[in-house]
Amino acid sequence: MLENVLGSADFNALMKRHATELMEMLLKKGINFSLLTNIADVSFSPPLPEHISKGFKPITMFFLAGYTFESTQIYNGVISFEAGFGSDNFGSLVSVPVECVLQVIIEEIPVFINLSNPLKKEEPKPKDNGIKRSMDALMSNPQNKKLLKN
Repeated sequence: MLENVLGSADFNALMKRHATELMEMLLKKGINFSLLTNIADVSFSPPLPEHISKGFKPITMFFLAGYTFESTQIYNGVISFEAGFGSDNFGSLVSVPVECVLQVIIEEIPVFINLSNPLKKEEPKPKDNGIKRSMDALMSNPQNKKLLKN
């Protein structure tokens, strides 16, 4: 029962909307916050050097304050911000789909926890070769074999 709720499209949309509205409010009020997200869902532009990216844990927290906070935008379902990484402060635009934000944290207290299980995008199934199947069905009858030209 619970899985049906947490995995439903309605619940996922509600969580995404709630996360968006909360983060927009925090940005408008100038309240710094952190995001907890799965690093696999995060994109960096330009990509981070390997010596920096390999240091990330699977679940990573980004603290939005200072210039990073000022650069933060939410647009088309994606929160993005500029941040510096490593000892050289390598600059990159960080982008996270809002539905992939696991938690929003203020002063070490989670104020939002995303409980949804986003629907897996199904790979389109390869179409069966209908012509081949029709031909096989036709040829399974010995009487029909004489219809073919050699």
